[in-house]
Amino acid sequence: MDLNNIILPDSVIADLYHNTLIESNESFKNVSDTNDSNKKEPGIMPQKTKDWKWLGENKKNILILINHNKAVYLPDNELHFLTGILTACKLSLADVAILNINNLPDVTYRELTSFFKSRIVLLFAIEPVSLGLPMNFPHYQIQSFANNSFLYAPSLDELENDKILKSKLWVCLKRLFNI
Repeated sequence: MDLNNIILPDSVIADLYHNTLIESNESFKNVSDTNDSNKKEPGIMPQKTKDWKWLGENKKNILILINHNKAVYLPDNELHFLTGILTACKLSLADVAILNINNLPDVTYRELTSFFKSRIVLLFAIEPVSLGLPMNFPHYQIQSFANNSFLYAPSLDELENDKILKSKLWVCLKRLFNI
């Protein structure tokens, strides 16, 4: 027997999947009664959706994380600055998702990258370890991890007013987006 054709006894399979393969009609009925809009086949639980609000359409799976307590997304001046950065990178708001994690204190990088299907994550003034990343890395270092590229930078407000910081960010963005 080779690894591609392993035959497990029924009892082992039942032990491995005792909560997922078989579901009683009664428990499924309770799920479908509470959520009629998500009618599914018996035994398949409806997917829980996140109640997150983000700006952009995320067409290129680029996630931009910020942390502002006074704005839903970010202040107008920072949004204007960020759209200028995106334009320089040949991107638009349609290509990215901008998420303010101020009201999401327990969110993890796994949840975010899974939900947004991100391949690039820009962290503005958000420490990588605060998202559950198993490493901390300095500003302006592109860090590859879990099939994603992370870039940690100071806040947009700080960047906007400092030419040296802007130039450091630009060097990283050129590498990240092959400009």
